[in-house]
Order: sequence, then structure tokens, then C-alpha cells
Amino acid sequence: MDKIKERFALLGQKIEAAEARAEAAEAENKKLNQTVLERDQEIASLQHKLQLAEADLEKAEDKVKELKGQAEEGDAHKATGENLTRKVQLLEEELDKAEKDLKDATEKLRQVDVKAEHFERQLQRAEQERDEWEKKAADADEQYKQSKRELDEVVSQMESL
Repeated sequence: MDKIKERFALLGQKIEAAEARAEAAEAENKKLNQTVLERDQEIASLQHKLQLAEADLEKAEDKVKELKGQAEEGDAHKATGENLTRKVQLLEEELDKAEKDLKDATEKLRQVDVKAEHFERQLQRAEQERDEWEKKAADADEQYKQSKRELDEVVSQMESL
């Protein structure tokens, strides 16, 4: 019986040890479950933060796309502005050339007008001289005719003698 008592005592000790181990395991299990809950909450929090970060990333990417589009549009406007500036410069150069050509043409026209006036005066003088020569020629023709008549008279008087 002593052996049975010893065995019961030994079994009691084993049961106490097993209960102690079970309590320790339960405490450890509780602690681990608490840690798992904390980690689950941390994971949920991090997932929420990740969703917020992804939303911010999407907004930032959209903003980048928008800014790139604006930059491209700005570049296009800049290129258009540069092209228009070049066209304005070319048109100004053409205008300067046209003004110079106009000034030259105006000067040449003025010179032609001066020459035309000079030639008109020369023409008037030539016409006056022609008129004078025609008058002298008419006078000379008249004198010739009168002289011829007088000669014809003298010839006829001489023949009658």
C-alpha cells in the first residue's frame, strides 16, 4: 500500500506539475493570443495606413500626370510663342525691307518727276523753237514767193523789152 500511496503521491505531483505546466501554457497561450490580437490590430492599422498611402500615391500620380500635361502644354505654348516671335521678327525684317524699298522707290520716283519736269521744260523750249522756226520758215517762204513774183515780173518785163 505504501507503494500505491507513493504512486498516488507521485501521480499527484505529476498532476500538480502537469496542472502547473497547463496553467503556465494557458498563461503563455493567453499572452500569445494577446500578442496576436495586438499584431492583428497593428496589421489592421498598417493596412489602413497602407490604403491611405496608396490613395495619397494615386493622388500624387494624378497630380504628376496633370503637371506633366501642363508642362507639355506649357512647352507647346512656349514653342508656339517662340515660333510667333520668329514670325514677328521675320515680318519686322520684311517690313523694314519694304519700308526701305518704298523709300528707295519714292526717291527714284521723285528723281523721275524732277527729270520729267526738266524734260517737259526742254520739250516746251523745243516746241517754242519749232514754232519760231516754223514762223521763220513761213516768213522765208512768203519772202521767197514775193521775191519769185518780183523776179517773174522782172523776167516778164525783160521779155517784153
